[in-house]
Amino acid sequence: MDPSVTDFIAREARFGAQNYEPLGVVLSRGEGVFVWDTQGHRYLDCLSAYSAVNQGHCHPKILAAMVEQAGRLTLTSRAFHNDQLALFYEEIAALTGSHKVLPMNSGAEAVESAIKSVRKWGYEVKGVPDGQAEIIVCADNFHGRTLGIIGFSTDPAARDHFGPFAAGFKIIAFGDAAALKKAITPNTVAFLVEPIQGEAGVVIPPSGYFTEVRELCAAHDVMLILDEIQTGLGRTGKLLAEQHEGIEADVTLLGKALSGGFYPVSAVLSNNAVLGTLKPGQHGSTFGGNPLACAVARAALRVLVEEGSARTRADAGRRASSGSRRCTSLLSGPAGPRHPRQGHTWAHDSHRPAASYLQRSGRLGAGTDRRHFVAGFLVTTGQRRRLPSFCWSQYTPACLIFRVYRKPILKLARGCTRLLSYFPSPSGWCRVLADGGIQLGHLSRAGSLMTKPSVRCEAGSRQSFGL
Repeated sequence: MDPSVTDFIAREARFGAQNYEPLGVVLSRGEGVFVWDTQGHRYLDCLSAYSAVNQGHCHPKILAAMVEQAGRLTLTSRAFHNDQLALFYEEIAALTGSHKVLPMNSGAEAVESAIKSVRKWGYEVKGVPDGQAEIIVCADNFHGRTLGIIGFSTDPAARDHFGPFAAGFKIIAFGDAAALKKAITPNTVAFLVEPIQGEAGVVIPPSGYFTEVRELCAAHDVMLILDEIQTGLGRTGKLLAEQHEGIEADVTLLGKALSGGFYPVSAVLSNNAVLGTLKPGQHGSTFGGNPLACAVARAALRVLVEEGSARTRADAGRRASSGSRRCTSLLSGPAGPRHPRQGHTWAHDSHRPAASYLQRSGRLGAGTDRRHFVAGFLVTTGQRRRLPSFCWSQYTPACLIFRVYRKPILKLARGCTRLLSYFPSPSGWCRVLADGGIQLGHLSRAGSLMTKPSVRCEAGSRQSFGL
């Protein structure tokens, strides 16, 4: 590793809290779908900042809006009005069909704000006895890492040694409408849920689940809170993931791509009933709704609409899924589930052991996300001259990548290229050799990489290789 890279990493380790375990790459520049490290190597960024840069890195229109506003006015106390907040309210409400908007900064702040708001609604409107409001959440959820939120997490790493936690939450299985119906009581004020669980490994609920959830919440006067911080703003082929089943949440949470990666901006979108209960002094944020944030968010929303990101992402997802299914002969495993809401993502846990081994042994590019490996799209850094290093995870901005690399990616996945590539599969891995041959292998119980003799795969062929 280059000395300058190790120096950056060593300084970070020396002075920074060790709450992340990043890959051994130091990035210094980004543009569109690409990022460059300090050594000048280019990567195709398939992590996309966990959906925060859906519009691409440093989008010129968002950048221009930020620079212009930063030169005029960046922050005022909410004791004053500013000329960007009202326009942001109006535009995001019109785009999403919301009645009220509460601007915040991080996604976790939006979640905490929603919890406060629905509890207040429960006491003052629904008539729940004071201190007895209940909120139902799902197992394997991820809504943030604040103390209030991790109190209803089921991830031991998020909870251990951080208690005690606040009461008032019930945990049920995700995708089980019957469990929700059973959990509702007269004191239930809300059901907080992700349309697609991301941190849990891209878990998609059964078709019709949210239609039934919407009916249950309406029947029992329970507020449906959809955390669309990751799935919203075009990520799943619709502006909001709720649109796939034609429902409307009572409270919708947005963040990440709301600023295109330029600034922390989040928002609670709701009906008049919930946010209408808040009075001056009961909730707020120094930076929430500041003019710079509003200008950036307005530009980010315009880019999503003008460039048709949701429509393009849906098309890219269909093409990617179709191409991936055609590649199953080489991948020796499932090419990813078919689902209308999965225009943005694939994930398969069983590929992680092989991919992790290849990465540790230096045979897999450092641009790979450790947690979300997918068969067929893990490329070594040795082929930078022909294709940038990249991985594929649930956060991939498919609409952007497939505009640029649709044909090369699918060609690579079919084994029709002489580039050196590794393809983890559920039972092992295969490698496209420099001479066009394919080598198969698997991980032994001891963790060593076992190989089988290489076989030839002519360009364009679709021969099946079992492990």
